[in-house]
Amino acid sequence: MTDPQSYFKGKKITVTGLGLLGRGVGDARYLAECGADLIVTDLKSEAELKESVEHLKAFSNITFVLGEHRLEDFRDRDLILKAAGVPLDSIYIAEAKKNAIPVRMSADLLMELSEITTIGVTGTRGKSTVTHMIADILREAGKAVLLGGNIRGVSNLELLKEATPDHVAVLELDSWQCQGLGEANLSPHIAVFTTFYSDHQNYYKKDPGQYLLDKANIFLYQDPDDTLAIGAQCAPTLIEAFGETIVSNIVIADEHKLPKSWQLQIPGVHNRYNAALALAAARAYGIDDAVSRRALEAFKGVTGRLELIAEKSGVQVYNDTTATTPEATLAALDALGTERTVLIMGGADKDLDMHKLLVKLPELKKVLLLAGTGTDRIKSEVANGMIYHTIQDAVTVAFEVAESGDTILFSPAFASFGMFTNEYDRGDQFVTLINAHGAWD
Repeated sequence: MTDPQSYFKGKKITVTGLGLLGRGVGDARYLAECGADLIVTDLKSEAELKESVEHLKAFSNITFVLGEHRLEDFRDRDLILKAAGVPLDSIYIAEAKKNAIPVRMSADLLMELSEITTIGVTGTRGKSTVTHMIADILREAGKAVLLGGNIRGVSNLELLKEATPDHVAVLELDSWQCQGLGEANLSPHIAVFTTFYSDHQNYYKKDPGQYLLDKANIFLYQDPDDTLAIGAQCAPTLIEAFGETIVSNIVIADEHKLPKSWQLQIPGVHNRYNAALALAAARAYGIDDAVSRRALEAFKGVTGRLELIAEKSGVQVYNDTTATTPEATLAALDALGTERTVLIMGGADKDLDMHKLLVKLPELKKVLLLAGTGTDRIKSEVANGMIYHTIQDAVTVAFEVAESGDTILFSPAFASFGMFTNEYDRGDQFVTLINAHGAWD
């Protein structure tokens, strides 16, 4: 295994995007501890990033450039560490490339420097659940697991402190991290591609081809002895677009590939679909089905993903804050039913097609809308759709409407920006309000 500390020591590195989720802080801290000369730059101000900056102020080898980016910080450097969501047309990344400076992301650096077996999971929906399912299966099998990628609060670079040849890395990879794989010409040994829907059109400028191409990097650099597990929903799209360039072993899975006798704790056909993909990855790694069954039947779900968080007076409450697309909310409704569901939805627009969700909404007991640019676009098509400017008001009304046997579902179908810092903040606020709402059964 490459010695990461030696790799980074003395290097001049610009970290673009500090953020508030802890991942950027952890990456910067690790690089500083390795002895790199760091510039940490973010468009957010120091006041906005106060909590993150506080964690790093003790390091004399970090220079902060906040509230702006400067072209000079992308010249005469040894490496640019790019955060998720940096624009495709960023003049700063272009400046680095013009000066032949490598542009990398933390997930692909983890893969390259650890040199351990990697299982990567991407897709528009289902990737978080499948990633955690795979990690649980491997742990059940007694394997040493590093869980990373797009995991809240987890710094991929700090995982290098733990990595040994006995570890296997299980990484949730969003389209931006897969974009980084393309920059590094890397793909995981076992790649899982769950689903593909239109998403992030506010970033990809209505170019779904680029979105698909970014995600495809999860398998485009695989070797012939690697494995690609594809969900049946997106298999035709991937095979048509990339069939001639896929050299790895292809496995296609859906809910029908999961043995009928296996009973999951988490609801919905979509979760049986997710479990089938996790099973395919586990088989590719050589895990016995009996081990996979134990892990999958014990799996309780992922925080914020159709998560049952409480029950009061016969009303079940689900937190599905990570539902940032209409397909995700539709999957939740298919799992829980509609007639007795009070849905809280709405948020920031990603310019996605909402038609299928909108025609489903009249089946619901009640729809409560949170304010946002996306909500503004659909509000005229939601009958009696009252808009609430605080989540507290929406939760209060939801409990006024719900009766024993009903379900309150928080599944926004839109991004979180505007009213919330991010989707995790949105979910945290919802859970806090629910926990504060009287005594629970």
